[in-house]
Amino acid sequence: MQFDPRLTPYRDDLAADFLRNKVKSDRYTVGKPSQIIRGSLDLRRLPSAKAALDTQLLHGETVTVYDEADGWAWVQNQADDYVGYVDAAGLSPQVMEITHRVKVLRTFVFPESDLKAPPLDFLSMAAGVAVGGNEGAFCALAGGGFVYRAHLEPRDSITADYVATAQQFLGTPYLWGGKDSIGIDCSGLVQVALAQAGISCPRDSNQQAEQIGSAIAWLPGRGSDLRRGDLVYFPGHVAISLGGSQVLHANAHHMMVAVEDLAALEARVRAESGGTGITAIRRIG
Repeated sequence: MQFDPRLTPYRDDLAADFLRNKVKSDRYTVGKPSQIIRGSLDLRRLPSAKAALDTQLLHGETVTVYDEADGWAWVQNQADDYVGYVDAAGLSPQVMEITHRVKVLRTFVFPESDLKAPPLDFLSMAAGVAVGGNEGAFCALAGGGFVYRAHLEPRDSITADYVATAQQFLGTPYLWGGKDSIGIDCSGLVQVALAQAGISCPRDSNQQAEQIGSAIAWLPGRGSDLRRGDLVYFPGHVAISLGGSQVLHANAHHMMVAVEDLAALEARVRAESGGTGITAIRRIG
């Protein structure tokens, strides 16, 4: 059997117990649940700070920990099944029930309910928190710290306009594997925006192009009937249609989240990819 290594907790020496009788490994484990306790936590391909960044996990997300050694935990994210290595210090074995999520681009976690206090950390859009109470204009987090209450919304809230959500990231620097408000990549932008709309979404663009929404016919050179919110896929890239000729995307050309003319984007991609332009269009809803 063939498995996607990005989504399969398998190594020659260790594998998840649900893969028993499917893959050969020295041993198997059911793993243990843990929760992200930093604003964001880098997930890397190898247990090294110099290893490639595959994605980021946001505060409040839960993972299954299959192994821990030398300060690194080998985990699988429960939201999108991504597998990799994270700094074990960014995890807690105490999994709290998420009650709220961050609805603004970014907010700070303070040690007390005082906006003049030096922040402990920051949380990006879609990060989850467990609110334990209120103190003035702040929410007290069950795990410690205070967040400005107006920057949070109940966990089950739906921000249906995911295009407007994505537009809040305009100007955010491009970061390969990034998913927070300090740096984000093309598919991370789509994943976060859809998460705020209550739509589950795979992490990488090729996965998204096959799994989310419905396929829209595309005839090269014949134009399109793109609607606002359509997702336009290229080799290794995705952009969000703003309707008409404009798209929004996190990209390595501008090195930020930017608005660009679709025709100009496709021409550049064709030049860089040896002639391949748009590969798929997916429509949500």
